[in-house]
Amino acid sequence: MSGWAPGGALVSTIEVTATTVQRGDVIQLGGRACRVTDLFQLPQGAKQLFFESGELLTIHTRTRLTAVRVLRRR
Repeated sequence: MSGWAPGGALVSTIEVTATTVQRGDVIQLGGRACRVTDLFQLPQGAKQLFFESGELLTIHTRTRLTAVRVLRRR
């Protein structure tokens, strides 16, 4: 699903994994929207995500999450 966000940016709802997650993705966790500000590669393909709120989340290679991603204009 794609749509326009306030300010004219194009956003898309996507499924992310440890391989595809990016900085700036907004992931809904426990009813709260959390924006990924940094991420680090861990052994065996896992990643540790850092959110704007200061919270951490470690995801396994098979973890699937739904995220909103702002698409950049070219």
